[in-house]
Amino acid sequence: MCNFYCYNCGRGLKIRQFAEYRQYFCKNAQTLVTGVQWDDLRIFLAIARAGSISGAAKRLGVQHSTVSRRLRSLEDQLGTQLIERKKSGYELTEAGEELQMSASRIEVEILGFEGAQAGHDTDAAGELRVSAINNMASTVLMPVFTRFTEAYPKIEFHLVVTNKFVKLAERDADIAIRLTNAPLETLIGTRLTTVASAVYGSLDYCRRVQAGTAAQKWLGIECCGFHTSWTKDACPNNDHNFFVDDTLLTLAALKAGAGLAYLPCFMGDSEPSLARFRPPEAKHNLGLWLVYHRDLRRTKRVRLFREHMQSEFTHLRALFEGHLNRPNEYSPEKF
Repeated sequence: MCNFYCYNCGRGLKIRQFAEYRQYFCKNAQTLVTGVQWDDLRIFLAIARAGSISGAAKRLGVQHSTVSRRLRSLEDQLGTQLIERKKSGYELTEAGEELQMSASRIEVEILGFEGAQAGHDTDAAGELRVSAINNMASTVLMPVFTRFTEAYPKIEFHLVVTNKFVKLAERDADIAIRLTNAPLETLIGTRLTTVASAVYGSLDYCRRVQAGTAAQKWLGIECCGFHTSWTKDACPNNDHNFFVDDTLLTLAALKAGAGLAYLPCFMGDSEPSLARFRPPEAKHNLGLWLVYHRDLRRTKRVRLFREHMQSEFTHLRALFEGHLNRPNEYSPEKF
């Protein structure tokens, strides 16, 4: 870890004990900071990136009071205010902006070192942080994750659920399971499968539409860019009066007979009370990727998780790709 830090030029000492040194001199340093701990800088970076103390606390998995206390301690050590609270939220001071740039450079070096050291791992042990999308992490993938923890009890498995892209370079997670057709070239990735989507409604609602006793009514979807765009194409009038911002809410609304909406087939086909109103279209297919930072490519626990997921998806591929036999496919003969 880096116990010394010059926040003007961003250089520091790596993997040395603070007791061995009292100061680290940089040729171009105008400001010299001694005794600053990396954990304090890490918390400061989390505040700067999240834009709030509560956001940083959630990101780091610690208490709000802990983040606030460490920020005050860091400001006391440096003798300057780093963050100002305004009506619009938290803003970095000039000193805070300088520290963020320099601390980010320190972070790159530390994470690079930790990644290189992790490449020498020989035991299936240690912490593994995996980010996944809520709609699959809380449903079809939960048994998959459980089997992994049972197979490798010494690995401390942390599941982080988010519908936003986490920053693997900043180690928000070690591994991310993402829906994308364009994974970042800076990451190492394995395509697990293709995720197909179709239009679903409740069985009763689809029967009533077929009988002419109910009009086609679309839910307003605000959960992601994909579903929002597809819904706009299917219902260009945008005459929605019911909006949802999560696919789990979409599922619940469809089961209640609220209308029609796009759902991933692994969700819609797993619910017996729903029917496909329209079949999957290839233009709506998305890749499901397991991605991680290249510094972790030789880490054993990362490799074990990747191999576990690849093995599990040999049995899940048909569900995700929409190839299961559907007794409730929409057609005039079935409704």
